[in-house]
Amino acid sequence: MSRWLERTHVEDASSVLRRAIADGFFREDTPAALFHDLGRVRARLAELDACFPEGTLHAVAVKANPLVEILRALVAAGAGLEAASFEEVRLAMAADCPPSRIVFDSPAKTKDELAWALAHGVPINVDNFDELDRIASRIGQTKPAHIGLRVNPQVGGGSIALTSVATRASKFGVPIERRDEIIAAFEAHPFLCALHVHVGSQGMPLATLVEGVRRVDSLRAEIEARTSPGRVHTFDLGGGLPVAYRPDDTPIPLSAYVNGLKETTPGLFAGGLRLVTEFGRAIHATAGWAASRVEYVKQAGDERLAVIHLGADLLVRRAYRPEEWHHEIAVLDAEGRPKGGLTEPVTIVGPLCFSGDVLARGLALPRVDPGDFVVLHDVGAYTLGMWSRHCSRGLPLVLGYDGETLSILKDRETPDDVVAFWSRSREQPPRSEP
Repeated sequence: MSRWLERTHVEDASSVLRRAIADGFFREDTPAALFHDLGRVRARLAELDACFPEGTLHAVAVKANPLVEILRALVAAGAGLEAASFEEVRLAMAADCPPSRIVFDSPAKTKDELAWALAHGVPINVDNFDELDRIASRIGQTKPAHIGLRVNPQVGGGSIALTSVATRASKFGVPIERRDEIIAAFEAHPFLCALHVHVGSQGMPLATLVEGVRRVDSLRAEIEARTSPGRVHTFDLGGGLPVAYRPDDTPIPLSAYVNGLKETTPGLFAGGLRLVTEFGRAIHATAGWAASRVEYVKQAGDERLAVIHLGADLLVRRAYRPEEWHHEIAVLDAEGRPKGGLTEPVTIVGPLCFSGDVLARGLALPRVDPGDFVVLHDVGAYTLGMWSRHCSRGLPLVLGYDGETLSILKDRETPDDVVAFWSRSREQPPRSEP
């Protein structure tokens, strides 16, 4: 049975939260915690392995969730890691990922970063021709690993402009309309051996995702006609698939995506070509959820406000662009059990010192009281990795679970940890009494 589209129901969150309370992970002084279903993540990776040809590298996007313990679990299950910055390369190394299974995709790689990646055998996807020249100037000094070229297929944007990366003027990759220059680059640089494409995930329809791959695969055929058969031995499909954050969203099953690729680009599955994927959101988003204690409930005009400990610090996109980003919200009682009874409108607000820190306005929930828990669904991707330091709130506790097993993935930041973060020295300052 596929677990690709599986989500966490409030009853499941309640069971895990009550276990965390009973096991002493979620103490009375713990205001909030994030939870990540590691079993679901591993199951999705196994589905990728089953749907794609043997030998495909599934390089999960670090930016989707950069916690080292989560990355380490993925690597142990056979995944690679995709790094959108040099810091993410180092996170991948810290997670024990072999260099050959790291894909370095930053659009702003420095000379030193390129030299380091080349020296350590980290595969590189080149973003532009100037970067390609930098690499070419160093090839005589060190043997290159996998070197690919990112091509923008120019298929247009989806329903969310800020996450669409294949518009005609996108900042990413070499536009496919410059195909003659791309082919000439492969002719001039024998070390180029791969192509990379990515159009975005959230807000992208299946047809656009598949068309982006088809266009770059047609370019592959032209390159090999001008050079030699098999010259492009690796094809990086990029990420990913959109996630259904709303109950009425229509998700795209992994099987539908793979079948679409097989219909339009059968050569990718014919053998002899190594494939790479870069899924992130679809792996993590619905595997994660958060729980925050309700600190206060107060009346403000006609609105009843519930103040919780997670807001725009965790859900930056939700706070600033609520029409595009949604998260389902539920309420549990102080012991972690689902609340019943009649619903009433409540506005859920976060802890930050600006008026836009609102997660939901006039939401119909069973009566919310101080000490209850508010559950935020589907926060496993592009949340903690985008944590806002506004008001210097510390990162929350993060717990992982797989069946009945609970473990700490990251300790909660203390006030002293935050002071150390903002201090000139990396050394911890003397701890002060609360």
